[in-house]
Amino acid sequence: MRNLDFAPLYRATVGFDQIADMMDRVLTNDVGQQTYPPYNIEKTAEDAYRISIAVAGFTDADLSVEVKDKALVVSARKAEDETPRTYLHRGIATRAFERRFALADHVRVTGATHADGMLHIELKREVPEALKPRQIQIASGQTVNSQAIEG
Repeated sequence: MRNLDFAPLYRATVGFDQIADMMDRVLTNDVGQQTYPPYNIEKTAEDAYRISIAVAGFTDADLSVEVKDKALVVSARKAEDETPRTYLHRGIATRAFERRFALADHVRVTGATHADGMLHIELKREVPEALKPRQIQIASGQTVNSQAIEG
């Protein structure tokens, strides 16, 4: 495993410590990455995304989707079955899990649906007006009006 030194990033920038923390978290979690349950992340529009997780064997009551600390946390816990069963082969895993997805700034969860063994979570990036690009009017003449630039 490679260790990355983010010291130059801290020396030359202000406010980008979240990126270094995210890279550190991703590289740390990469070792022994869990593969259950399988999932897809797709871009459905310019500012819209969908996370689809295979949750065969779980009901709506067994699943939990929540957002906390800039992370989407999806978890499931199967209720214990009162009737004992004897399996000759058990290939459908219904073990408890918790899967975390880091959310970028201005990304919010807009909804979740559970159908046909798939949990679909819809996300949308909503950039505030203050952060969107804006055109700056160029004034002609010798003096610059500071009020025109600020507004």
